[in-house]
Amino acid sequence: MKKKVFAALMASVMAFGLVACGGSTTTETTETASGGDGLIKVGIINNDPNESGYRTANDADLKAMFTEENGYDASFAYSLKNDEQIQYAQNFIQDEVDYLLLSAADTAGWDSVLQDAQAAGVKVILFDRTIDADESLYEASIVSDMAKEGQTAVDWLASQNLEEYNVIHIQGVMGSAAQQGRSGALDTKVEAEDNWNIVTQQTAEWNAEKAQQIVQSVIDAGTPFNVIYAENDDMAKGAVAALDAAGISHGVGKDVVVMGFDCNKWALEELLAQNWNYDGQCNPFQASYINDIIKTLESGGSLSQKTIIMDEKGFDATTITQEDVDTYGI
Repeated sequence: MKKKVFAALMASVMAFGLVACGGSTTTETTETASGGDGLIKVGIINNDPNESGYRTANDADLKAMFTEENGYDASFAYSLKNDEQIQYAQNFIQDEVDYLLLSAADTAGWDSVLQDAQAAGVKVILFDRTIDADESLYEASIVSDMAKEGQTAVDWLASQNLEEYNVIHIQGVMGSAAQQGRSGALDTKVEAEDNWNIVTQQTAEWNAEKAQQIVQSVIDAGTPFNVIYAENDDMAKGAVAALDAAGISHGVGKDVVVMGFDCNKWALEELLAQNWNYDGQCNPFQASYINDIIKTLESGGSLSQKTIIMDEKGFDATTITQEDVDTYGI
């Protein structure tokens, strides 16, 4: 888009005041917002918005920002499969978008298509998830520190001073930044401590029903466990459903410690009721950051930092308040 057109247009743009991770099934649909002359053309590739409360909030945040009223002609494509996302990226490049916004299903495999984008003059901005690619191939990255999320959770679990940790570890989609970060800290701790054990470690691909089946299989086998470490709230909910069906108590002062991630409001309410023990925040609101970056680049400015890390917390059932639920629940 021409800079002088952008300057006139952006005088009327309204900026959102929002601040900035799980999944289940794959969708292959693309939704396109109507555009017009003078609009910034944006292709947005995201994970399935139905995968979790986090992703629903993330998708809604992007759709609220990237509208004609705010100066954009935006197209949305969704998939949990890397090869499908890469095909969407190639399609957007062929459509001559100005910006490609990407939340990658997998960290690997993006070099070639990002090189194509760069050659075509398409600026790439990562959101939500990192990728294994040279920083020169994208303008900026607005992400959660998934490794820090995992470390914060594991540090909290260690602070509970259990005599023995027998952990059912329910993983998200393998290879995703969220899975790698949240799994990594736990794997390291288990390897280092004699009294930390993994009872089972399986992916439920962010899905509650699959998580319930994993926990039910452990219960049926009669294997002792006292911790559920689920890499998103939906999987924690599925795990708890299996516990409830078997009459196994969970939460503060009970038989099983329950941990989730994402801070859905209903999950934080479970903490407030002390039915769960811990929930790690994954902040879904990145659209205002992306909008600011695009405005800076369109005006000829330079970015002060390549990577923006979202500010995130971990919540303990013994200290969480209703204000926390209302403020941080998504």
